Amino acid sequence: MSEPDIQNAPSRRSRESTRARLLDAAAGVFAEVGLGEASVERICERAGFTRGAFYSNFASKDEMFLELATAVARERVSVVRARIDEISAAGEFNRGDADVLVIIRALDIVGDDRLSTLLMNEISIRAMRDAEFAAAYLEQIGEITDEIVQLIDEIVESKDLRLRVPSHDAARIIVGVWDDVSSRCAMSGLSTAATAAARTRELGQIVELVLGRRTHSDA
Repeated sequence: MSEPDIQNAPSRRSRESTRARLLDAAAGVFAEVGLGEASVERICERAGFTRGAFYSNFASKDEMFLELATAVARERVSVVRARIDEISAAGEFNRGDADVLVIIRALDIVGDDRLSTLLMNEISIRAMRDAEFAAAYLEQIGEITDEIVQLIDEIVESKDLRLRVPSHDAARIIVGVWDDVSSRCAMSGLSTAATAAARTRELGQIVELVLGRRTHSDA
């Protein structure tokens, strides 16, 4: 690293830290009051910065929201991918665990608390109103769905199961039910534990609908 780079490193780290704190504060504010009611002042107050710090990092609230939505979606994809790799490496596909529990372990970071569910719904609403935003968001949803397809295919192959619908359709159904249950539980003010129990119950019913044991006639 050159001398100018070494000298500028602390400044870059400070800027990155400020930006990260602003985004983290914005995530909470957007989730609590929505994009329309989330003021720059409120975000800065929560992060502990001035408006000047905000505008030295973001041109507008909309720019910040788009960056936040992209970061959230990428994190969801990354976590699901890592969880699937972890489950596969541990050989859990070959154990006698209920199939639904394997799927839930891969998804249990997605929408795992009320604020994240609120934020994801806020992102979805924005995507319905903004075509450019929607295209980027749908791409991220597609990546998550592809990871769940991989998970389903591994379960089907390792446990001698068959799918009653194509694996991509099954993945979309499972993710849709997951999001639906999370949203309904958030509306009802349920605790994280109660929400997890509701998702386990309803996902179990859906998995039973899309998965079945092979019979001799399937061979």
